[in-house]
Parts: sequence; structure tokens; C-alpha cells
Amino acid sequence: YAVNLLAVPLLALAGNWPMAALLLIAERMGKAIRTPPRDVMLSHAASQVGRGWGFGLHEAMDQIGAILGPLIVAIILYVYGNYQTGFAFLLLPAILALAVLVTSKFLYPHPHHLEVQVPKLKTKGLMRVYWIYIVAVIFIALGFADFPLVAYHFQKVQLVAPVMIPIFYSVAMGVDALAALLFGRLFDKMGMWALIMAVTCSAFFAPMVFWGDFNLALLGMALWGVGMGAQESIMGAAVAEMSPVRVRGSAYGVFSVIYGFSWFAGSFILGLLYDFSFTAMVMFSLGAQLLSVMPLFVIRNYRP
Repeated sequence: YAVNLLAVPLLALAGNWPMAALLLIAERMGKAIRTPPRDVMLSHAASQVGRGWGFGLHEAMDQIGAILGPLIVAIILYVYGNYQTGFAFLLLPAILALAVLVTSKFLYPHPHHLEVQVPKLKTKGLMRVYWIYIVAVIFIALGFADFPLVAYHFQKVQLVAPVMIPIFYSVAMGVDALAALLFGRLFDKMGMWALIMAVTCSAFFAPMVFWGDFNLALLGMALWGVGMGAQESIMGAAVAEMSPVRVRGSAYGVFSVIYGFSWFAGSFILGLLYDFSFTAMVMFSLGAQLLSVMPLFVIRNYRP
């Protein structure tokens, strides 16, 4: 957390691009290291309120921060006119976040004690249902277009004015937060059916965004937000449902690695297809996400 949170404020002191690049790499590395153990701790605490709701609430709060942070920095840039002051300001929320984390360490030194104990079959390692789920995760990540590609498309074909692109993204982030809460609650009631619904719904963002007019593109961005909300909430909650406490750290580690590599591979393929064949790119995105429904359907009735 310290590496992840302090790297960005330190950009205020970066005097050249190699130092800035090093800090950005450190920030990404810090996030990669902290994410699996954070999700494990979150899964323990969320077991008391419903993991879908717990992960959904986490994603909603994350998006509130993601919207407020850039907004505050934009105001600082407008008032002071330099990036250094904006980056330096981010030291304040970084220190507050670390203070909360340290306080939590003293209040809850053993996060696994928060886990609501329920009878489970004793298994060695990760269960078969987990690996079937991972197959679905691979297809979801392969087909989900990253926003930079969407923004590039908007600008290239002049579908929307440049000033509207951040607004489209803000709409998606707002839907992301609401979808995380909604589908998180549905996950606690319906299990994997909630993820099937979210994936099926969000899969159609690609034809709307890349083939549609202004209104369809805006609706497509809303569906994109639904997909992001589901991926950042119930996809993580499902891992906890499928992994015993003693191997949950490994389960989240494997999940994060495979999800990350699949997202990278998918972004690479979609980028190539964008230049090669517009239709092929849209069909690849749509097809990969819809294919993920098949393994999800196989484990649709799974409950720990």
C-alpha cells in the first residue's frame, strides 16, 4: 500500500521522464502486490454482510474516490496552473489511507477471525469449480475492451466532441458504482446467475460503442460500466466462495495473474484487430464475452 499510494505524490518531485516512468511502474507494482491480500481480507470481513454486497460496496467507494480524485486535481491545476501542486496534494489522501490501514491492523490483527464459519467439505488445494470459473474469467477479460481503445475510437471517427469523452467515461464510472452494488446484492441472493446476467448484458457494449451513433455509444458506455462494476465486485466475491480459507490467498493470486494476463492479451488482440478489421474486432469482443457464459452456466448452481 505504501508503494502504491506514495508513488503518485512523489511525481511532484520527478524532474525528468525516466524518474516519472519509474514511479508509475512502482505504483502499478504496488497495486499488483497489494490486490490479492486485500481481496482476501475483504472476503473475510464481507462474509458477515454477504460477499457480493461487501465487494460491491468496496467497488462503489473505489469509484467515488476515482471520480473525486481527478476532479480535485483538476481544480488545483485550474487554480495553481502546475502539475507538481496537484500531485503533491495527493499525499494527503495517501497518508489518510495508510493511517486507516495501520489502525485496522491494531483493531483486527487477524482478519481471518472475521470469517463466518460454515461447514465445508475438506479439500486439498483449489476445487474443480474454481478452475471452471477461471476459464470464464479468461474469456471475459479477453473480450472486454479497455477504455483507451474506446476513447481513441471516439476521437478517430469524431463520433463525439473531445470534451465529451471524459463525460462518457464519467457516465460509465457512475454506472459502474451502481452496478457493483446492485449485482453484489443479487450475487448474495442468486449466486452465479448474477454474474451470468451482468456478463450477458455488458457483452453488447462493443457493437453499440463501435458501430452506433451518439446515443447508442452513450448507452454502450453504460453497459461497459455494468461490465466493469461486475468484474470489480462479484468476480472477486465468487473467488472467496470457491476457495477454502487456508488457500484463499493463493486463489486470489492465481485469479489476479490469469485475469491480468488475459486482459493484456485481449487488449493486444483488440488493438490489432481494430486496424485490421473493424467487424472482426467487434465480433471478437462480443464472442469472447458470450463464450464466458458457458462455463458460468456449468457452475450456475454452485453454493459453498
